[in-house]
Amino acid sequence: MPSSTHRRVTGPVFRWFALATFISMIAIILTGEAVRLTSSGLGCPDWPTCFRHQIVASSSYHSKIEFGNRLVTLLLIVVVGATFVAAFYLEHRRRDLEVYSGALILGVVANAVLGAFVVYSKLNPYLVSLHLLLSLVMVVLGATLYHHSKYVYGPGARDDVRDPYFRALARWLWLPFFVLVLTGTGATGSGPHAGSSQGQLVARRLPFAFSSAAWVHSLAAVLFIGLVTGMLAAIWRSPVPTALKLGVRRLVFISLLQAAIGLTQYLTHLPAWLVEIHALGAVALTIGVTQFNLRQHARDREPGTTRAPTPLASTVSQSHDIAAEPA
Repeated sequence: MPSSTHRRVTGPVFRWFALATFISMIAIILTGEAVRLTSSGLGCPDWPTCFRHQIVASSSYHSKIEFGNRLVTLLLIVVVGATFVAAFYLEHRRRDLEVYSGALILGVVANAVLGAFVVYSKLNPYLVSLHLLLSLVMVVLGATLYHHSKYVYGPGARDDVRDPYFRALARWLWLPFFVLVLTGTGATGSGPHAGSSQGQLVARRLPFAFSSAAWVHSLAAVLFIGLVTGMLAAIWRSPVPTALKLGVRRLVFISLLQAAIGLTQYLTHLPAWLVEIHALGAVALTIGVTQFNLRQHARDREPGTTRAPTPLASTVSQSHDIAAEPA
């Protein structure tokens, strides 16, 4: 571990490392979904090589797509590794940044190993679902790391709870959100996009009808939308900071848009491009729930990371809470 005299990474510089890590967590989910939706899940039937002792993909269309996703994974490892090292070279040591960076390292390794089991199990739907769930957990960690890189944490740092009631609601919101995601993976695992193509071993599907899984998922979506809409109605009538109101409004907007996309893809028999957009919506909703929880505490920004003030921000610059409002 480097001594304090050798920590040369400033807070604003580390924020760029954290942002790159956060973006890479999103990218790996979207490229992974592209592999499944193009039926390229078995394009490279071996791991870590593509085919037997051949590392590089063949000229096959499916092999190139699957190999491309593995290259994105390699890039992800490099980015996360660089962020982890940068956390130990900060000018002012931040234990929280080291912990979150380390957790992301462990998560990337675990997901890579799980990916190997997915390949060798010939796209077992349970493992594929677990692969997606772990990837969404990585998005939560990436979003949290990026948030922490912009704000001051640690002993003596300002940590004002904006509203105890809504903080409790934000924490409980994880439960219906988890049910929503879990039922969504169930619908995906029983749907037509297994990830394998013609001429390959047909990948198994979850042992229940897709229509039933989609119906259960839609009920979970209605429950979640009802909860966040009720929170919006309650929070808009309460004297709470603007940050909380904007967070709930964002959740309502994303969840309604995601529901519209889900209904459209079901009625149009799940075109691959629309399923990919639905996956992007799931990522956006994951980020929204994470940010809403992080918004429950007002903190001071790290020096050098403050955004340029807008005319509106200048008008309310005397507000103690707005000064700490996260992006």
